[in-house]
Amino acid sequence: MLWIVAAGMTATAVWRFPVLRYGDPSQRALWVCSAGFAAAVWCRVPQVKQALDNSPVTDLSALGKYLTSLVAILAALRYITAVYGEPSGDSDRHVAVSRRISRVAHTCALAAMVALVVLFFTVVDRSRPSTDFASAQAGQWGGALFLTIQYTYLGVAAATCCYQWTRAARRAEKRALRIGLALMATAMAIYTIYPILRTTMTWFPPEVSAHTMRTVADSVTMAVACLWAAGAAVPSTMAISARWTAWRALQKLHPLWTDLVTAFPHLALQRPGARITESLRCAPSLDVRLDRRTQEIAGGIEQLRHHASSDLRSVAEDLAESHDDPEAAAEAYWIRAAQQSQKSGRRSAVPSRKLREKPLTSVTSEANWLARVAAVPVPPNLVRIMHERAGEPPVDLALQTAGRGQAVPPCRAGSDRVKGPTDRPARG
Repeated sequence: MLWIVAAGMTATAVWRFPVLRYGDPSQRALWVCSAGFAAAVWCRVPQVKQALDNSPVTDLSALGKYLTSLVAILAALRYITAVYGEPSGDSDRHVAVSRRISRVAHTCALAAMVALVVLFFTVVDRSRPSTDFASAQAGQWGGALFLTIQYTYLGVAAATCCYQWTRAARRAEKRALRIGLALMATAMAIYTIYPILRTTMTWFPPEVSAHTMRTVADSVTMAVACLWAAGAAVPSTMAISARWTAWRALQKLHPLWTDLVTAFPHLALQRPGARITESLRCAPSLDVRLDRRTQEIAGGIEQLRHHASSDLRSVAEDLAESHDDPEAAAEAYWIRAAQQSQKSGRRSAVPSRKLREKPLTSVTSEANWLARVAAVPVPPNLVRIMHERAGEPPVDLALQTAGRGQAVPPCRAGSDRVKGPTDRPARG
């Protein structure tokens, strides 16, 4: 387990490494925290611990894990202050308190590190490598003082992180973010209680073997590292989830989008390809492609108004009443019937009524709605029934003439205009 946790924390630090150059202060602090936790866990891996303890500096693994833990928790404090920024009023009193604690912690950090190193090499008994450093130093004033400085610093900083992240978790709007902050707060709660117990055991040693205490210490470290890494990974998880959602939406919209841009090629900025080709496309980004695809589908539906009779919408709504999703089914029926009229060369110079407006406020909501529409199957006999009840637009002789090789006369001004980015139909 120590190997797995150490490798996972190291992978997290390597993955986030580019933020040192391109990230903001909060992202850099998060990377330092990841790297510090990774180094602290590596110092507990048996093979690494044995190599360090048997080096010319006895119990070097203990000094390494304590210093790296101190750096990690200091970075966590800096992450908090970077995220919250300056307090804006009395309601942000907790932010002001955390900033003061962070300033004190940063001021005392160097002094604490120097004191730990001096005590380690002067008064701490390191005559032979220890199985568990804290247990070996229990009852000795030099080692007890060394561990008291370390655990006091660790406990106060962890309590501050726990306090802030608990408040933030309560106020988080998104469930995933709330869970992530709760996990990080739980990790810091463990690191708040654990130092108190270890400090007490250092001054008043219990009758517990060193192997037992090392198992407890390793378990606590692994639990904290796993909880913190899982919570810190929430932003990345949310980004991956958003990309996956966008990719799935593109797949669901592909048939409808292909049919519309094939019928009205002037609407598409890029010719539609096979589904596998579109699935493997890397540029532009998924969100840009999804936005463009919803615009082009909306433009195609707008063009279909010239190929639908005035009563087609009412007929489609009547036939869709028995469907599980009547609103989406009505629009799907209308689109399929209008497409059939367009393919047969029927076109009216006056567009039919617009489809009912929907309260769509974002690209995601519009894509979800269009995916519902695209998922509705429309059998050919239903299209025939709609045309019988609603009638069809007249045959456009210009289109038939164009099919024999002659040019199509221009449409009325504004009727078939290509929509640009600023001409997107209102989402309601």
